[in-house]
Amino acid sequence: MAAKKRVFKKKKPLTEQELAQRAQSEISRIKMPWKNQSFGIVDQRLGGSRMRVRCLDGHTRVCRIPGRLKRSLWVREGNIVIIEPWELGGEDKGDVVYKYTNAQANYLRNKGHLKALEDTDEF
Repeated sequence: MAAKKRVFKKKKPLTEQELAQRAQSEISRIKMPWKNQSFGIVDQRLGGSRMRVRCLDGHTRVCRIPGRLKRSLWVREGNIVIIEPWELGGEDKGDVVYKYTNAQANYLRNKGHLKALEDTDEF
């Protein structure tokens, strides 16, 4: 049997309208912190899936990425994340629960959810 030749179609570049529509669909349902969770900004990566995070509640915590999210959650300095403090040692330690995309972070800033974090130079 002769092998069939595969033909791949080239993707067309996205138009401005399609890009705006994609960003809007990304923003449509933004996860918000609930119960004892808080917004935070990654200040420094410490290695071993740990990082120093400046939280909206005024604390600076050493947070880790839980094992179930390690492979799927890539966090860099300056990213906005949701932090869940630990029950024991919650003032100093916590877990990263969610990372916002750039479009979602801009939406949160525009809506005023990150007022306390706006005075920093990273934004």
